[in-house]
Amino acid sequence: MVNPKQQNLAPGLYLIATPIGTARDITLRTLDILASADVIAAEDTRSLRKLLDIHGIALGERPLIAYHDHNGDRVRPRLIQALEAGKSVVYASEAGTPMVADPGYDLARAAVAEGHTLISAPGPSAAITALTLAGLPTDRFFFAGFLPNTAGRRKTALQELAEVPGTLIFYESPKRIAAMLRDAAQVLGGARRAAVCRELTKKFEEVLRGTLDELAATCAERTLKGEIVVLIDRGHLPNIREVDLDSALNEALQGLSVRDAADKVSEDLGLKRRQVYQRALDLDAQRSKEGDR
Repeated sequence: MVNPKQQNLAPGLYLIATPIGTARDITLRTLDILASADVIAAEDTRSLRKLLDIHGIALGERPLIAYHDHNGDRVRPRLIQALEAGKSVVYASEAGTPMVADPGYDLARAAVAEGHTLISAPGPSAAITALTLAGLPTDRFFFAGFLPNTAGRRKTALQELAEVPGTLIFYESPKRIAAMLRDAAQVLGGARRAAVCRELTKKFEEVLRGTLDELAATCAERTLKGEIVVLIDRGHLPNIREVDLDSALNEALQGLSVRDAADKVSEDLGLKRRQVYQRALDLDAQRSKEGDR
């Protein structure tokens, strides 16, 4: 057990990151803030109260206020009033870092709009923890949160992310993980490398690595439990020389429209249609100019 320090906190809204599993992943600074804040708000008051008990922090007469998606509009004015009264207010998401797939966004935005100080005490994040474990590139990554529930909307969202030049990070529920991976394999390509990370920092932590096809098959046969993060590698274009692409397009353009030629060549060479279509437009324009001479 750590003995947190009580101190005089300056007025403002403090965003604290809470453990995503192991309780001891909390930072010393966060414990100090929890011990000293005038008002404590939490997405889940039960889990935060348990965290306070584990680390020996007495709530005393201080209010512990529930703030979540279902009551934010009603509770937010009360927290803003506390800030206006010169009090220090701390907000904790259920697990992980506030503002990341979390209802704290509207609260923080309202506090800033009213001219109050916003302070962040960084710490655990499921997205970043999973990124360090997945074995996928970390130089660029894109956090996409939760995908839509329905298959059609989910596929549309995945298609919009298909050409993001970085590792994709999603949160997903155990009930939808098999369907999500199946749709991702269909839209992004089953050969893309991916990882499924669940129950991070907890007793049954598990990381499944493989292609989207392999992971979709695995999760169709297994029933996964717990909090899940899915990571998908960026798309990799085949190594096609520009001269070979131009040759294929020029041949196709002799008998096909620009659109049809782009469709044929992109399929034949395994290239992204957008890239091929743009090059087809350029070549067609060049052919037109040469024909006018």
